[in-house]
Amino acid sequence: MRPTMKAQHGNGRGSRSPFLTSYALTLAFITFVSVLYFKDFSSTLHRPFLNRPPPHPHRRPLRPRHHASDSDVGSQAGRRAAAEQLPFAVGAAPAGCDVAQGEWVYDEAARPWYQEEECPYIQPQLTCQAHGRPDRAYQHWRWQPRGCTLPSFNATLMLEMLRGKRMLFVGDSLNRGQYVSLVCLLHRIIPESSKSMETFDSLTVFKAKDYNATIEFYWAPFLAESNSDDAVVHRIADRIVRGTSIEKHAKFWKGADILVFNTYLWWMTGQKMKILQNSFEDKNKDIIEMETEDAYGMVLNAVLKWVESNMNPKTSRVFFVTMSPTHTRSKDWGDDTDGNCYNQTTPIKDLSYWGPSTSKGLMRVIGEVFGASKIPVGVVNITQLSEYRKDAHTQIYKKQWNPLTPEQIANPKSYADCTHWCLPGLQDTWNELLYTKLFFP
Repeated sequence: MRPTMKAQHGNGRGSRSPFLTSYALTLAFITFVSVLYFKDFSSTLHRPFLNRPPPHPHRRPLRPRHHASDSDVGSQAGRRAAAEQLPFAVGAAPAGCDVAQGEWVYDEAARPWYQEEECPYIQPQLTCQAHGRPDRAYQHWRWQPRGCTLPSFNATLMLEMLRGKRMLFVGDSLNRGQYVSLVCLLHRIIPESSKSMETFDSLTVFKAKDYNATIEFYWAPFLAESNSDDAVVHRIADRIVRGTSIEKHAKFWKGADILVFNTYLWWMTGQKMKILQNSFEDKNKDIIEMETEDAYGMVLNAVLKWVESNMNPKTSRVFFVTMSPTHTRSKDWGDDTDGNCYNQTTPIKDLSYWGPSTSKGLMRVIGEVFGASKIPVGVVNITQLSEYRKDAHTQIYKKQWNPLTPEQIANPKSYADCTHWCLPGLQDTWNELLYTKLFFP
């Protein structure tokens, strides 16, 4: 027998009551949990993500550590916190990474970052392709540190970090080459109407107008006052340094947010250094001789004293770039021929190689002086990695200051420049290291 409609309706009302009660309770619970999670999610959205550097796409992934101790985690956090306290830092270098140790890897895909003809700021002493260099291999070598990877150079990040700032390179022609390299790395993303470069005696200024930023170079080959201070006429064999007198130059350093010093090449006279006790204007000059290491340390200490008195470690950074090697005798790296850097097209493969033209004594002085600094001074160690690059010099492929003689033309190695470096090339890597020290200390 089919149930009557009345019984059907009656049974329906009786069974729905507990169902509705259960449904309501479930809905209320879901609503309550959703509110809690929304608050948590909302607070997450308001956390300062922009203050954290994004993971670098070219950095090797960290290997999982199955037994990391609390002390390990604490030390990593401590290193990261210390790095982030430095002005301009956006991250920290991997623990135990020494970027100065490694090897050169040939990489046509990633190097060079720019073409010689694309950068109008390279002086004709460094434009090797324009002056007939037949090979380009020297442009394609990438420095690979042992056990870690350098962060990829990001021109946009650097210009943003330099917004409203003044970055100043101080030193000799090798420092100027690094300066020009950095300008070449950055200028590509700046509109033509928004950049300029001008030279005022010893000071050269590149302006990135949209960023209200300047990147500058100041000629001071000894850092202290000397008889080689003229930015154009400075080829003086009898070099004299005026003791610890740096004020002539240092007045141009004031106000810099980032200072990058170098001095080395001009100290290598093979003799004791002549130190002037009084003024160059005095008719009777009081000159004494000092061992090169002692004189070098004296000047670096004077510079450091100025830095400690004039640079605010909470807002500014200071760097010192180590010695740039030369390659004047091919026998030094095991070549039987009586040559030099001329016609060299590959790096030295012996990772223990250290050329006789590079003073380990002056290298030690650098470590001692800046190791005792009251404020952080970043030492950018370019020496060992540059020792390998016998192929990267300008050789004969540059503007010559004087007309070549028939004897020189017949023997190209006799006038090869085994001191300076082609651009693009090795000095772009120097700026990779500087970039790493600045943003990922």
